[in-house]
Amino acid sequence: MSDRTKTVISAWTGFLAVALGAFGAHGLKATLALHDTSATWATASHYHLIHAVVLLALAMVGSEGDRRCRRLAWPLMLAGVVVFSGTLYVLSVTGLKWLGAITPIGGVLLLTAWAMLAMGAAKEK
Repeated sequence: MSDRTKTVISAWTGFLAVALGAFGAHGLKATLALHDTSATWATASHYHLIHAVVLLALAMVGSEGDRRCRRLAWPLMLAGVVVFSGTLYVLSVTGLKWLGAITPIGGVLLLTAWAMLAMGAAKEK
């Protein structure tokens, strides 16, 4: 995937984080109160936005000449955002508590992406 495509996807990921955060705070207030999941939605949008910024930074730095660890961090982080925040968003509006069993997979993907960044930086000369 090109750095340009990664930048576009990262920017839209950030856009969605802000839009979903605002929608949860205003448009879904009653639904989230019904399921008592306002904090869950807030956690989803918080992690979503933080990782959108990191995705954008990684995309803008570029992957040309990068080591394997750094190249793998971007797709792992994107997948982590989708799985972690995505399951929390859906759980928040539906009340389907079993989705909470899938959320940690997204967390592991995020942790793996961060670990790849650390290992890649440690290996650089």
